[in-house]
Amino acid sequence: MQALIKISDKQYLVRQGDTLFVPKQKTAIGETMEIKTMAHIDGANTVLNTDGSIQARVLDHVKDTKVIVFKKKRRKRYQSRNGHRQQMTQIEVISL
Repeated sequence: MQALIKISDKQYLVRQGDTLFVPKQKTAIGETMEIKTMAHIDGANTVLNTDGSIQARVLDHVKDTKVIVFKKKRRKRYQSRNGHRQQMTQIEVISL
């Protein structure tokens, strides 16, 4: 069985036992969070379900890979190079 969930305006297709990285959540490490489901997928059957929820455990708060932001204006002697690492939360799906 799979479920389609929405966290911070992003959608994820998850199964029980999956670990995934989502945008930073305020839940502390080791605590359980409840996530609203959008749809349950069981084989060929898809059930849109807005009142269901799944349980997920927060494993860690980490940073994503670095993204380089490079700006340049030709013939103007202007170059700017900055890096950015987005805050992420690693969660594990406990139950659907």
